Amino acid sequence: MDKISVLISKEAIETRIQEMADKINQDYAGKEVHLVGILKGSVFFVCELAKRLTIPVTMDFMSVSSYGAGTESSGRVKIVMDLAESIKDKHVIIVEDIIDSGNTLNYLMPVLSNRQPASMKLIALLDKPDRRVKEVPIDDVGFVIPDAFVVGYGLDYAQKYRNLPYIGIVEI
Repeated sequence: MDKISVLISKEAIETRIQEMADKINQDYAGKEVHLVGILKGSVFFVCELAKRLTIPVTMDFMSVSSYGAGTESSGRVKIVMDLAESIKDKHVIIVEDIIDSGNTLNYLMPVLSNRQPASMKLIALLDKPDRRVKEVPIDDVGFVIPDAFVVGYGLDYAQKYRNLPYIGIVEI
């Protein structure tokens, strides 16, 4: 069993997601938003965020992969599963679990922008700026974290620990 220490508590996550939802409710008052969750890690965050939105909301998901050998992103990105619906003329909010290198979103943002949404923003539960290779325009972030290997709330280690209700650091 891996040793995991709590970095961000369940309560802190819930409070911050409510704050982020309140901002979206205010920014998009009178409009409908379309959440685009990036699989698999964003599922918990997207669902919890959507439950707290008081404006009309629709959702879709994409799966994107940075492929290459080893544990580091190669910087080459491919869409593994595309959106089921068009985002043309929709107010799109891309929802990510964590932004670290920026490679995936640096590729994905222009691809989605070319699909002519009415507007597009990017939000993430976690930001790990020490790992940034490509800058991406992040509109809102739950927490800025240090360069540590984190799990929980959708983030995994070998597909394990996604279901933890907090963000923890795996002590390897």
